Amino acid sequence: MEPTNGKNPEYFHKVVDCQYACPAHTAVPEYIRLIAARRYTEAYLVNWESNVFPGILGRTCDRPCEPACRRGRIEPEPVAICRLKRVAADFKDDIRHCLPVAPERKNGKRIALVGAGPASLTVARDLAPLGYKLHVFDSLKAGGGFMRSQIPSFRLPESVLDEEVGYILEMGVSSHFNRTIDSLKDLLDENYDAVFVGSGAPRGRDLKNLPGRKPGNPYIHVGIDWLASVAFGHKTSIGRRVIVLGGGNTAMDCCRTARRLGGEDVKVIVRSPFKDMKASPWEKEDAIHEDIPIIDNHVPLDFVVEGGVLTGMHFEQVRAEYDANGRRTLVKLNQAPVFYPCDEVLVAIGQENAFPWIERNIGIVFDKWGMPVLDPDTFQSANPRVFFGGDAAFGPSNIITAVAHGHQAAISIDLFCQGRDITDRPPPHVNLVSQKMGIHEWSYDNAIEDDPRYRVPLVEKQLALGNRKLEVELGFDAAAAYREAERCLNCDVQTVFEETRCIECDACVDICPTDCINFTANLPEPDLRQRLRVPARNQDQDIYVSANLPTGRVMVKDENVCLHCGLCAERCPTAAWDMQKFLYQVAKASEWPLNAEAAESPGN
Repeated sequence: MEPTNGKNPEYFHKVVDCQYACPAHTAVPEYIRLIAARRYTEAYLVNWESNVFPGILGRTCDRPCEPACRRGRIEPEPVAICRLKRVAADFKDDIRHCLPVAPERKNGKRIALVGAGPASLTVARDLAPLGYKLHVFDSLKAGGGFMRSQIPSFRLPESVLDEEVGYILEMGVSSHFNRTIDSLKDLLDENYDAVFVGSGAPRGRDLKNLPGRKPGNPYIHVGIDWLASVAFGHKTSIGRRVIVLGGGNTAMDCCRTARRLGGEDVKVIVRSPFKDMKASPWEKEDAIHEDIPIIDNHVPLDFVVEGGVLTGMHFEQVRAEYDANGRRTLVKLNQAPVFYPCDEVLVAIGQENAFPWIERNIGIVFDKWGMPVLDPDTFQSANPRVFFGGDAAFGPSNIITAVAHGHQAAISIDLFCQGRDITDRPPPHVNLVSQKMGIHEWSYDNAIEDDPRYRVPLVEKQLALGNRKLEVELGFDAAAAYREAERCLNCDVQTVFEETRCIECDACVDICPTDCINFTANLPEPDLRQRLRVPARNQDQDIYVSANLPTGRVMVKDENVCLHCGLCAERCPTAAWDMQKFLYQVAKASEWPLNAEAAESPGN
């Protein structure tokens, strides 16, 4: 193999598994260390720089970082990264004086943002400090998009949403709420320099062709529409017996909301096996905790309506079979249909995009599924003035992905308005700094101990079910937050090897607790991975290969199992190993320093 190019920022970025897995590439270990030091305001601002909504995401994120967490390789559960983000939000001081300020003198460019969800708000946050005049349009009464209409208050309090949306709108963004854009052509005719479409995936899938759907209409509701009706106070009750169809997070929100609106017998019925459900594992756990059964492997057959009243549904029982490629087929069982009685049904079987307001003669190309054809890096459509992001770009996803789209679209809009090549993307900002404070002392806690994940306390169940606006999770207190933060293995503190100092004494090999360091003959990568003391079989993570050493051997380290404990650097007699903190910051349209000291405030 060729020697590892440590100057390529993406190499060490990939080693920080949690940050690499985050679509917005939040500096996870950096803010967790700040939480452990009780520097909550600084931790919040490190988050805010990249993910924009720390308090919201600390409650609702899909947590792609956690399955990637290195702690999860040595213990059953990863660090509670998401809920530590909430800690920073809960305990921070007032941060307004730390935020970028939009200049009074504008740059002469006007941008329209369709939808006030996370993608549009991220674009606004990144462009406001550059002097753009920003106009955001949304059919709802306030900003937040689906975060406001589809996430129940018992998961995301309205006060948290208002606060973090407010930080952006207070940058001088012109808000046009309760206004629906019904013609993109008309909007373009208003001479905006660019338009960003962040309108989400506003249409819930239905079962229109299922027998009984039309006569049962008064008792059958599309999940996302029903959640919005509840959020805005239009629905305040539901029948005693409720069936929720679907296995995603929206279905979990529907069933838990139904319990709070009077549903006594609420059950989720899903086509797929329980393990294949799209809902996050913790969302399923929360539903089960609230006494909601999840019945899997049942395919809906019909709605039963008697005398104009919905009385129940029939389902066909199936089993799942998987081929060699893991593709699933649902096979019917030779059993009679099952009948489940109900008073109302919530259909939460997915969402889809709807663009009836975008004319097909204004230069935007749509694919066969009705989605805009976009450049995947710039988010620009075939009409160069129109950009997309969030669910409107590539279909339903999650908040953190919408934020990541917003950052990149803001760069594209800024370059476009400057008349520059929007494919010439700015590189990330990186830093690599030694953490050595002495021969055997580092500037971070590098102890590796068995430490089970700490549980977030919940409100007593009966209280929670009696008030749909009462937040269920209480969040970590300061003491629990410290203990959970200390579980972080500081994966951003990299093991950096300097060949010219190495005397090949193998001391680092002897002391390594995971046997991830090897001195061996160089080979092609597939053979080299197998040649190691412990074969490096995880192809998704790189192996670190040095240049040739005096004996002709190379040093090879399996990045997948390294714990970043620093024992190799402590043991090395020649300082060939060093522990260096790697800071990676994705470029934004408007730069804002990722510097904790710049955010210091009284009390932290």
